Amino acid sequence: MTDTEWGGEAGGMVGRPWDEPSAEGRGDPFDDALALANGTAPLRVRPGSEPGITTVTAPYAAGGAVAAAASATGGGDAPYTPDDPFAPDDPAAARSGPSGPVCPTPPTGTGPRPTPAAVPWHTARRLAERAAPGPPAPETSALGETLGRTLAAPLTALTDLPSFDTSAMDGWAVAGPGPWRLDRPADASEAGPPSGILAGHAPTEALLDGHAIPIATGARVPSGATAVLRSEHGEVRELSDGGRRLYAPRPAPPGQDIRPRGQECRRGDQLLPAGALVTPAVLGLAAAAGYDELTAYRRPRAEVFVLGDELLDEGLPRDGRIRDALGPMLAPWLHALGVEAAAPRHLADEADTLYAALAESTADVVITTGGTASGPVDHVHPTLRRLDAEVLVDGVAVRPGHPMLLARLAPRRHLVGLPGNPLAAVSGLLTLAEPLLRTLAARRPAAPYRTPLAAAVTGHPQDTRLVPVAYRDDERHGLTAVPLRFHGPAMLRGIAAADALAVVPPGGAERGTELEILELPWSAGWSAGWTPGWAAPGDPYDPPEATGGRA
Repeated sequence: MTDTEWGGEAGGMVGRPWDEPSAEGRGDPFDDALALANGTAPLRVRPGSEPGITTVTAPYAAGGAVAAAASATGGGDAPYTPDDPFAPDDPAAARSGPSGPVCPTPPTGTGPRPTPAAVPWHTARRLAERAAPGPPAPETSALGETLGRTLAAPLTALTDLPSFDTSAMDGWAVAGPGPWRLDRPADASEAGPPSGILAGHAPTEALLDGHAIPIATGARVPSGATAVLRSEHGEVRELSDGGRRLYAPRPAPPGQDIRPRGQECRRGDQLLPAGALVTPAVLGLAAAAGYDELTAYRRPRAEVFVLGDELLDEGLPRDGRIRDALGPMLAPWLHALGVEAAAPRHLADEADTLYAALAESTADVVITTGGTASGPVDHVHPTLRRLDAEVLVDGVAVRPGHPMLLARLAPRRHLVGLPGNPLAAVSGLLTLAEPLLRTLAARRPAAPYRTPLAAAVTGHPQDTRLVPVAYRDDERHGLTAVPLRFHGPAMLRGIAAADALAVVPPGGAERGTELEILELPWSAGWSAGWTPGWAAPGDPYDPPEATGGRA
């Protein structure tokens, strides 16, 4: 990304650097946050699977809307339940009355849902990663059907590569030192120049010492040949007896331009370990090594429910309604993560409609957008109570995206509830959905790395922040991350221009501070070569037509 992509005033600019004032003159929303109310929930804990982590889970029917986790060592992000008037994605914004500790019993009636203690951001990601016991059983499929999946077994060569001595160049196969008498292949016609040995045709006769024969790239080298002389390095001269002789300005050393059998691998060599992503290059290698099928983990199946009567599928915003930005974004994003996702379904803001959709879904992961707070049409929590779902995470100490949630609907079936604001939903994808889906797809996590900031970033007093950044070379720090403007919970302008998101700790970070970076999945996902597309009509996973709302 160039500096000019950060600048420019015509029509407003995309991805303005953090340290440059916006045209609107708006400051960071947290600059004015002078005081925040703290609240912690009574915790009912059980030891987590990882040392230093305690997890709290509660079935709605038995324990109410309680889900929290905290570091046993006291490090990391502190659990934090904000009442922040500057945070549009805070569930408290939709709640009347003062904030308070979580009630240990399930909420009843139509009153507001008590606010649970927020899970620290790093803890929430670890909980999501461990929510599923692992990927489903692997499947053996035709080679082309495994693109974008993860190998369940090592890829072992079924043959030598190459499986015979092969010419690396167009030219002549020669035997011994030159000059060489140029032979005419036994099957060549007397008229015209000799065609020689072509790829796909095995030579039938050995090449005698002092003789040569034309050969094409990829053709099998005849027995007796000691080298291949490139066509541009040889000169053919006619002889008085009607024959031809091949001359070269310098000797052809033994093995020149011959790819010997087994040069790349021998039969039985391990080419790739289990867990490798099947990319187009892996498909080519597998085919060359003799495979017609591969054993790989199937892609997780996800279903997306977009909630909200205020959303339009087309046209300009009108009559108090807005365009749905999440529906067009989520399915391609999931495809880039290696997930099989059906077309998103729009559901009306009706509790029974959401209940029926969740009860009928057979997806590994259901992703909902909106409805995770406690407003009058926020039906996700009440619906989870009706389904006796087990809540694993209910609120995360991160901005944007605080009111996200993770629940277990059934063994090996989960729900990720994303906030309705677009950038807050992206935060939920990276925090809860991506680690869970990575486990289900048996994909390895990206290697963690840190990049210095090109400008200071204001932090939330107690929550982690996820800030869109663009990469830029800096004379002092090398590759740096430039924080971008338009990073509000309802904005997509910053993330659309971003290369990644920076994980900003509570309190913020100064220029030059190295921060953890979350890469966007485009490079890994699209390079896998799996063409995004909806489920084929008639596919057993093709969801039924919605019966309520705008299907």
